[in-house]
Amino acid sequence: MLKSLKLAGLVMTVSFMTSVAGFAQQTKAVKQKETATKNVSSEKIPFNPEVKMGKLENGLTYYIQNNGKPENKVELRLVVNAGSILEDEEQLGLAHFMEHMNFNGTKNFEKNELVDYLQSIGVKFGAHLNAYTSFDETVYILPIPSDDPEKLEKGFQIIEDWAHNALLTSEQIDSERGVVLEEYRLGKGADERMRQNYLPKLLYGSKYADRLPIGTKENLETFDHESLRRFYKDWYRPDLMAVMAVGDLDVNTLEAKIKSHFGSIPVAKNPKKREVFDMPNHKETFIAIETDKEASMSQVQVLFKDYETATPDLTIADYKHSMVESLFGQMLNNRLDELRNSPNPPFVFGFSYHGGTYARTKEAYQSFAMTSETGQLNALKTLLEENERVKKFGFFKGELERAKKDILARLEKTYKDKDKTESERIVGEFVNNFLEEEPMPGIEWEYNFQKEEMPNITLEDVNSLITNYIKEDNRVIILTGPEKEGVAKVTEAEVQAVLDNVKNTELTPYEDKEVAAALLTNVPAAGQIVNYDKDDALGTTTLTLSNGAKVTYKITDFKNDEILFDAFSFGGTSLYSNEDYKATSFANNGLGEAGVNNFDINEMSKILSGKIVNVRPSIGTYSEGLSGNASPKDLEELFQLTHLYFTALNKNKDAYNSYKEKQKAFMTNMMSSPQFFFQIEMGKFMYGDNPRYLGFPSPEDMDNADYDLAYKKYQERFADAGDFHFYFVGNIDEKKLAEYSEKYLANLPSTTAKETYKVDDFRPLTGQHEKIVEVGKDQKSMVRMTYHGPTEYTEKEDYALQSLGEVLSIKLIEKLREEEGGVYGVGARGNINKMPYGWYSFNISFPCGPENVDKLTAATLAEVDKLVKNGPTDQDLAKIKEAQLLDYKEDLKDNRFWLRTLKNADYQGMDAKKMLDYEKSVANLTKEDLHNVAKKYLTQGYIIGIQNPEK
Repeated sequence: MLKSLKLAGLVMTVSFMTSVAGFAQQTKAVKQKETATKNVSSEKIPFNPEVKMGKLENGLTYYIQNNGKPENKVELRLVVNAGSILEDEEQLGLAHFMEHMNFNGTKNFEKNELVDYLQSIGVKFGAHLNAYTSFDETVYILPIPSDDPEKLEKGFQIIEDWAHNALLTSEQIDSERGVVLEEYRLGKGADERMRQNYLPKLLYGSKYADRLPIGTKENLETFDHESLRRFYKDWYRPDLMAVMAVGDLDVNTLEAKIKSHFGSIPVAKNPKKREVFDMPNHKETFIAIETDKEASMSQVQVLFKDYETATPDLTIADYKHSMVESLFGQMLNNRLDELRNSPNPPFVFGFSYHGGTYARTKEAYQSFAMTSETGQLNALKTLLEENERVKKFGFFKGELERAKKDILARLEKTYKDKDKTESERIVGEFVNNFLEEEPMPGIEWEYNFQKEEMPNITLEDVNSLITNYIKEDNRVIILTGPEKEGVAKVTEAEVQAVLDNVKNTELTPYEDKEVAAALLTNVPAAGQIVNYDKDDALGTTTLTLSNGAKVTYKITDFKNDEILFDAFSFGGTSLYSNEDYKATSFANNGLGEAGVNNFDINEMSKILSGKIVNVRPSIGTYSEGLSGNASPKDLEELFQLTHLYFTALNKNKDAYNSYKEKQKAFMTNMMSSPQFFFQIEMGKFMYGDNPRYLGFPSPEDMDNADYDLAYKKYQERFADAGDFHFYFVGNIDEKKLAEYSEKYLANLPSTTAKETYKVDDFRPLTGQHEKIVEVGKDQKSMVRMTYHGPTEYTEKEDYALQSLGEVLSIKLIEKLREEEGGVYGVGARGNINKMPYGWYSFNISFPCGPENVDKLTAATLAEVDKLVKNGPTDQDLAKIKEAQLLDYKEDLKDNRFWLRTLKNADYQGMDAKKMLDYEKSVANLTKEDLHNVAKKYLTQGYIIGIQNPEK
């Protein structure tokens, strides 16, 4: 429940940085912002008229909006403007600990009653019910049914209890220590060790460096109960809180609930001042270079901190400035993307932007790259040079126009779907508005304003930003990566040399080459639709094309600006010989990097500027296919791309080599991660006897992959479109889809052959086995238990085994987390596959301390044994049924669910209409069904894998 630490939108494991300096430049920076927007009105940004915002007499703020997606559901949030930054020395980690305690006993819900009640109405712990703690805030998340007055009332009672009715008994506090310490243990590793070393430079002079939300192990083990109660009393108070309600219920009802539950919370007497903490400016450039033997990736981070204190965007001028910043980021990142796609890419990926840091009061211009283990200096040089190139020569007209198209296209998509936006996405805006005064004028105003104002933004507006972004003081550079023999550690002197050399490098302007207006101009003669077949129950239509291909589509109104696409044909790599399979497997994913129709992927990106469209070809084990999505207005481009991936995939060794080098850079040190190493070792243990087993690719494997053969095999797999089945779900214009199907699909090459896949004789290891892997220096273990083996597939048993996994997950959370305090998270999952052969699988996994492996494994097996002997309880069966029904009702209004259902039914040789009887299946599911599959499948032995630290 501890939210990943974030800096300007990226998780802290990727870890960014920040920089700052003196007063003279502060004035310059402020003037620059004023200059960039000097002709824009200083009137206030309007507030979304669809949102009701108010404040109770005790100071609590509330936000309410009626929203019908999903139906019969309301998203509730309790937001507390207090986090770990407010802890004193005796409270390290207690802001986050307090979040845990609100799930462990309140005035109206004693320990475990809250989670138990919510599960009984279909709200899953973790997946739905959740919370997070950050430096400056704590946010509680509760989705609740809105069509049942009793459940709605209970929902508001829960968030009221969180606000001021936590019991915080000494017994409950002590019992939760183990769970929080397990969460602390999960965060240990190479990234955490390196982070501890560079944080003092990253957060120079700031309290943030000493207030990571997870706290310290020593304090979590020993803190006095009263310290936690004092944090709750000091900071959980109405003037620092907001309640938010968005969902399928009228505003007046929601407002009445908020007032009745929160209006009587008393105002705090002699409240402590809620201070705001800054990151001081510094004249130095701080350089941090950290390595670790378990680091799996190499990264470069550069941060130029703003001199001035960050202020919220309140006026139209502020908003216009943010538009200019978005255009700057879009254009610069387009250039960085082109470099990463070059024959000798300087990084796996890289990007830059101006935005927030850990401190609310400080923003920064930030650049980031993931690199090869020996490529950090080159990546740093590239990032700095591209900044300098913009500073010296600016951007160009073509770049600006494409960036405007792309940004407006994304905004238009959001605008068109404004009445089909999920409540959980809407409520996030409220959280940001309350905590940081982020403007929320509403998508209608934003779209119309940007559509009107975007043409008025000039190259001068955008080019002027860089002057104040980059500087030689108030700068932090952080390099992190593996420590290994044969790889020299970068030195501060080398970093400083790059900084010095970039200033003296002779740069040339970016070359913006002209590109074609369209991907496809010479289209072969169209084919025909030879048959229409409607399925009224599913609401689908299937077209049979003159080349034998089939197109199934379902028109929905779930989203106004979304069409999803998938396609498959049986065969895949199962038809390759063992030799060809091994020679091509690691090359297959790089085939699409060459582009189509003699356009490379950079040119394709430019041609498709302003369009929402994406298509990806793939070759799997048993099938080949394509998948993608498009805005309805860009559906023709989706068909064009599909046609070209069949007929005109480029062959380009340079493009493939670029892909290969990026993959090698990314994968070279992945095995240094103890967790990843354990996964690979377990895969080898269970599947390693397969003559087609490949394992995780080494750099040598990537070098030895046969691109020429992979390309030849791709052409073979996509030479016959006649046995492909194409699927479309979304806001479809039937006439256009029929026209494009004839124009771009029915004329694809085909034969009369109908291929299927081959199934080899290998079967994975089954029975009772144990594999212990000792890897990693941290005192953390992982336990994986797998029951699997051959069986005859039936839909009834498949559903029962899935449901059994859901029941066991509930029981293991109760036992291992709540009772034993030995894990942070645990889960079980079961299913039966029909294809390529009948095979059941039931997996249980949990991380824990090495000292608890035996005890928790025994406790897990005891819970399994209870299910085998007795089956589930009535209560547990009712819980999972309620959750399944709620998920199903939402799924029925989801395009991706329908696409997956329609395709998988054909893929598995099943009847998609069975899905329409799901509610009946849920109603008919019995304890005996689950008991039967438990006895049948959980008594045949299991494979246990245990990762323990090195001795």
